[in-house]
Amino acid sequence: MLASGRKLGPYEILAPLGAGGMGEVYRARDTKLGRPVALKVLPETLAKDAERIARFRREAQVLASLNHPNIATIYGLEESNGHCALVMELVEGPTLADKIRVAQGSPFSPAALRVEEPQRRKTGVALQIDEALPIARQIAEGLEYAHERGVIHRDLKPANVKVRPDGTVKILDFGLAKALNTSVEAVSDRHSDVGDQRSPLQDSPTISAAATRQGMILGTAAYMSPEQARGKTVDRRCDIWSFGAVLFEMLSGKQAFPGEDVSHTLAAVIMKEPDWEALPATIPASIQRLVRRCLNKDPRQRLRDIGDGRIAIEETLVGGTGVPPPVAAEPSGARPRNTREYVAWATSAVAIFAALLLAVAYSRREVPQAMQVMRLSLLPPPNFSFEPYTFGVSPDGSRVAFVAVGPDGKDTLWVRTLAAATAQQLSGTEGATYPFWSPDSRHIGFFAEGKLKTVDLAGGAVEVLCEAQVGGGGTWNRDGTIVFAPTIAGPLYRVSASGGVPARVTTVARPGSGQGHRWPSFLPDGKHFLFFVDWSAPEDKQGNGIYVGSLDPGEPKLVSSELSGTVLYASGNLLYVRDRSLMAQPFSVDRLETTGPPVPIAQQELEKAMSFSQSGFSVSQNGVLLFQSVAYAPSRLVWFDSSGKELEQLPEGAYRDPRLSPDGRSLAVASDDEHNDRYYVRIYDLTRGISTRLSDTVIYRTPIWSRDGKRITYGTLPGSTIEETASDGPGPPRVLVKGARIVANDWSPDDHLVFMDFAKGFPHLGVYSASDGRVTQLEGWLAEGQFSPDGKWLAYQMQSVGIGKADIFVQPFPGPGRRIQISSAGGAQPRWSRDGRQIFYVAPDRKLMAVSFEPQKGSAGAPRVLFQTRIVAPSFAFFQYDVSPDGRFLINSFPSNSSSPLTLLTGWTALVKGP
Repeated sequence: MLASGRKLGPYEILAPLGAGGMGEVYRARDTKLGRPVALKVLPETLAKDAERIARFRREAQVLASLNHPNIATIYGLEESNGHCALVMELVEGPTLADKIRVAQGSPFSPAALRVEEPQRRKTGVALQIDEALPIARQIAEGLEYAHERGVIHRDLKPANVKVRPDGTVKILDFGLAKALNTSVEAVSDRHSDVGDQRSPLQDSPTISAAATRQGMILGTAAYMSPEQARGKTVDRRCDIWSFGAVLFEMLSGKQAFPGEDVSHTLAAVIMKEPDWEALPATIPASIQRLVRRCLNKDPRQRLRDIGDGRIAIEETLVGGTGVPPPVAAEPSGARPRNTREYVAWATSAVAIFAALLLAVAYSRREVPQAMQVMRLSLLPPPNFSFEPYTFGVSPDGSRVAFVAVGPDGKDTLWVRTLAAATAQQLSGTEGATYPFWSPDSRHIGFFAEGKLKTVDLAGGAVEVLCEAQVGGGGTWNRDGTIVFAPTIAGPLYRVSASGGVPARVTTVARPGSGQGHRWPSFLPDGKHFLFFVDWSAPEDKQGNGIYVGSLDPGEPKLVSSELSGTVLYASGNLLYVRDRSLMAQPFSVDRLETTGPPVPIAQQELEKAMSFSQSGFSVSQNGVLLFQSVAYAPSRLVWFDSSGKELEQLPEGAYRDPRLSPDGRSLAVASDDEHNDRYYVRIYDLTRGISTRLSDTVIYRTPIWSRDGKRITYGTLPGSTIEETASDGPGPPRVLVKGARIVANDWSPDDHLVFMDFAKGFPHLGVYSASDGRVTQLEGWLAEGQFSPDGKWLAYQMQSVGIGKADIFVQPFPGPGRRIQISSAGGAQPRWSRDGRQIFYVAPDRKLMAVSFEPQKGSAGAPRVLFQTRIVAPSFAFFQYDVSPDGRFLINSFPSNSSSPLTLLTGWTALVKGP
């Protein structure tokens, strides 16, 4: 055991938490980030075996990419002082095994974690059905997420499930059974090690000499599938079996396969049936059928997909029949739905309707507080995907407006009644962004084509209210006044809901300031509104933060300088995202100030947009909360050929801003290592599949390579300097350029650095000369500069002021010469082919475009479509793809519709203390 106060790298041991065949677990503190973590110190035999630790690293990298609210996160791997330790999320609260013990009248103590007493499991005292099923549903959600990504647990049991005080379930040790297998890559490969004379059962990481010494064998063996117990190849069906065994135990209070020793337990798993009479007769028939299907000894007859189990549990929780209601005609471009999609949508509708009834009842205090928290998934229309950050719940909580991306890459506005199984696509809303509702829930405001528009849901009429070049959020009060941000920089304006000339409602005090006011949201009185101030310079009167403005003249009031992005008010609380968690903080609308500490209601699930800090959540007046969880829709770096065929994807997640090295063998990315929206430079070796953090500097935006591949240049958070450091390892950085909100873009072969400068709001391009340190500003609102391979041309995006449209241009560098237009219908993120004879860019509909270019003549061809992408953002996201020397494309892509639901949460106010 490690003593309290001892350090492994930056981690200080605080106290032991437990021990077992997979190692010793300690509570520790990350001294760099000041956060608590759990350290699983691996067995000494593993830490000293170079081949096995290398194998474990590969597995751990895959496991670290799992990002789901019901799976405990792996932060990293620490190798120090002869020890190897996994750094994991510290999850407070009892395990499911502890909760079962408490239900049976046994005490919960740390010592009980290390003892398995079969006699305790013979009492037959079960968890209540209304407690067991929500736990089971969350376990199924975590398994479903991992299975879709090719990862299985292999050791699911009550001791590996924790239940936090807020009711959130966390699955522990996900996939570590394989990762910690010290002799084989998989159970089926058990003879790969030369001279290994152990039995197949001993090869399994859940049945080992170490586990036996720790007294854990009965608890593990009782949840193994028959094929796993026989040492055969396993797949996700072994997890489904274990899930059935866990569910049986929660409902009956008994283990499904008890035994006095290892051999008896394994014999029961292989040969015997559970005591089905132990399941109380009051358990719904649908759940009894589910347990039986999970515990079918023949894998071919077992439940095929854990997602089907989740649906069965959700149906039972809301009393649904599972029979889908009649479905309206499909929208254009939609593919026919299969049976599973019908069931999923119908189940979702029934569940959401029940959740809405609970929300209304809770607002009237007609049901007990403890029964209110309910979490459900809302799927996008078939063959469509939700556009990130662009949805809103109606004020009455009955409907949701959202923007969805179709197979053609076009964005359109949709509306779905939450209690129905279909959504309606609204015509005339192509290119819609940031929808917001009228107070009566009958109209929707949105931005499109450089305009602020509204749509009448009764008749479908779309009206243009005024100009809005880009749009940075809007809000609508009961007097028919809309407050909105027409651009990404500058003040907020007000306009009548019937249209007219906008009038300024906030003020950017300093002339020439690039400050931006965005994401307004009215408070209940309809006069005051919350809004976000961003891009402030030190000389600005107002700093960055969240303010309360008013329709009446006067200075806005600062709420917090520590908050940013979207902030909404509902049910007496401010809601905002901090460190990827959705927080609720009591707020007085009379004093316009917070009145208590914040409480997390969704942890490590939300992120802020790469461009303008908005977050993906919305809330109704009666507390119906909808948010977009990155756990369900993580973006991935995916390789494509020039025809758009998907080749492979990088196993790691939380990467953005990809930049390939000049030789194409390495990749620099911005990596959210701690899942808290703080990004670091990470270098990924594409040939070896290993990534390394370059330094501990928190960066702002894209890292770029020097032309010789020896240096990495990046902006520092919050974008105040541009620095560079050696690409082959950590070292002291060198400051190149200082300023407010500056972003490095590209190096030329002769050491000119083009960068974006946001000092005046809309970006300008500056060019830094490494030879003399001089900076030259280019004319126009320019962004995303890229030098041609020979350094004689500069491609960039140019904003057309007043019409909200940006196209790609090139011009000679350093000049003189005319600008040559490359795109004609909008474009962003220009990239050059390695021979300099093609320019690529992303069209507004996410198509990857190519234009031939003749550098000697300075002439360009017509744009042509290469293929449709799922790039995370076609504009205002800097560079989210790159081109390899052999012509392949590495693109930061969001997933298809099947894995990107929205999450509905009701009753969250039960987790928050009132003011």
